[in-house]
Amino acid sequence: MVSDLTPWLVLSDLVLAIHAAYVLFVVAGQVLIIIGWIRDWQWTRGRLFRLLHLVAIGLVMLEAWLGIRCPLTVLENFLRLRAGAAAYEISFIGHWLRLVIFYSAPEWIFALLYTVFTMLVILTWLTYPPRRKLK
Repeated sequence: MVSDLTPWLVLSDLVLAIHAAYVLFVVAGQVLIIIGWIRDWQWTRGRLFRLLHLVAIGLVMLEAWLGIRCPLTVLENFLRLRAGAAAYEISFIGHWLRLVIFYSAPEWIFALLYTVFTMLVILTWLTYPPRRKLK
């Protein structure tokens, strides 16, 4: 068993935390955009926020369509292997974060889910568009 305190495992946990934050930005961002629409929150119409949100889910969808492994997952596995751990052997933090963002399903299911979510983001963009200048 590899110690949780090796620098490579700490770095791999950091990459996993960044990955979890990315997922949270995409999912919670969409929820907040819809709530902001309902509650008339002006910040949810911010052009930069909305553009970053659209690009974030668009990249995920393209990776799924093209069969490209997520660069964050590739980096995390590289760091774990560099630490002398098996790709499936993770620290405590890694274990819990991984449970939140990774599931077992055929790849086409993920591509479909990412596509549907991207379409929701685009539909929201069109029906509740961002603004250049906020009130």
